[in-house]
Amino acid sequence: MSDKPLAPAIDGWHTMAEKPHLIGSQCTHCDTYFFPPQDQYCRNPGCDSTDFREVELSRTGHIWSYTNACYKPPAPFVAADPFEPYAIAGVQLEKEQMVVLGQVVKGVSVEDLKVGMPMELVLETLHETEEDIKVTWKWRPLAANANNESGA
Repeated sequence: MSDKPLAPAIDGWHTMAEKPHLIGSQCTHCDTYFFPPQDQYCRNPGCDSTDFREVELSRTGHIWSYTNACYKPPAPFVAADPFEPYAIAGVQLEKEQMVVLGQVVKGVSVEDLKVGMPMELVLETLHETEEDIKVTWKWRPLAANANNESGA
């Protein structure tokens, strides 16, 4: 195991806590949530606010849809070499009721997923650089967690 420090693959998109959260934004006028964080204008068509607060989004939700990725994604994503297909899930967050698309943890394939399945946010290594180990957020079936703690 490397003794390099862990670092987020994309700064400002998730916390680095043991029970991580996505970092989003919420419009202070209409309370609409956004991920990735929004700070320019509210995309809610009924709102013209430009004022947002940073929020930690729910770390649990349910699968809204899912698929497999059978092609190597383009840069800046760093894919494993050799490339191996992986599952992607759109998870509807518990509190915010918005759908966030993300990769599913290694070892879980589309055959293991179903619409409505409870999921939780976890961190997983993406790749290693000379300076650090880049981690990113992924979705994991909630039942895969031995403690079965949602932490929402």
